[in-house]
Amino acid sequence: MSDSNLDDAAPETRSDLDLVNLSLWMREHVAGFTGGELAAARFKGGQSNPTYLLTADAARYVLRRKPFGKLLPSAHALDREYRVLSALANTEVPVPRVFALCEDDAVIGTGFYVMDYVPGRIFWDPRLPELGAAERATIYDELNRVIAALHSVDLHSVGLVDFGRTGGYIGRQVARWTQQYRASETESIPAMDNLIEWLPRHIPAADETSIVHGDYRIDNLMFDVQQPQAVALLDWELSTLGHPLADFAYHCMTWRIPPGVFRGLGGTDFAALSIPTEREYLATYCRRTGREGIAERDWEYYLAYNLFRIAAILQGVYARGLQGNAASERALQTGRATRPLAELAWQQVERLKLF
Repeated sequence: MSDSNLDDAAPETRSDLDLVNLSLWMREHVAGFTGGELAAARFKGGQSNPTYLLTADAARYVLRRKPFGKLLPSAHALDREYRVLSALANTEVPVPRVFALCEDDAVIGTGFYVMDYVPGRIFWDPRLPELGAAERATIYDELNRVIAALHSVDLHSVGLVDFGRTGGYIGRQVARWTQQYRASETESIPAMDNLIEWLPRHIPAADETSIVHGDYRIDNLMFDVQQPQAVALLDWELSTLGHPLADFAYHCMTWRIPPGVFRGLGGTDFAALSIPTEREYLATYCRRTGREGIAERDWEYYLAYNLFRIAAILQGVYARGLQGNAASERALQTGRATRPLAELAWQQVERLKLF
């Protein structure tokens, strides 16, 4: 968690954590924790796993827990987050140090893990209006370096060879998000219907497997408070084994999406801002990962698939907003991006005649 988020972590007068039990548990399981009066402040935001800043004397930690109450068996898999963060500790991927995982609900009422607090900056606008040209260029190079490093991690050496299924990732994902979209469908969107029919029949033949983050974007990477250097990649809830180019294309959707739709870079004057173009950014990734290049047809497929995926996710957000099961106004506003994202995906399929 970052200093830039501290304004969103106002201390609660009535904490939902049992700080007495938690302090006793931390004394036994968190290296270097010596006690002192423990305080907790919950970070605001949309995390499905509530996240807290813990303070005790001069020490600061971050705690992530499962929601209280009955949960679906595969949901909120904190053990997977903890495992991947532990495995990547000695790699080129910057991650917070994790101290301990607790799967005993008796301590605070649900499972949780504790990790190091990492001070840093998070950038929400990919155009980086608060920075100068030179720093923008370095930030984007760091973004590129970190995802290339992640996709280059040797699964055997870090013990993650069984972190997910090998091969067939995109086919499974298309089927999963088709099912999710149909379950939350609120109106007819012809572009989504077209994608649901087209995507499974045109999956690129080349298949490979690496660790994938699942939600790699600029606001999930924390940077040093002063230098344009990445210090922590956050939010590993969707991480698994999958196709690295699908993961990278999800990140690169930013270059295709207009700023007014979903925090995109579409239409940006890249040269004026010293931000690389999509083609330049892709070439740098290929160089770092030892690729000669990516076939244009395959690359456009990965982008169309990811636009479909995010549209399906946002449709679910919209449906929950209509049902009153989410922060209604925000959910409805976010969910309205489903149609334009689906149409953007289908337009590029039609434009390139990828049938």
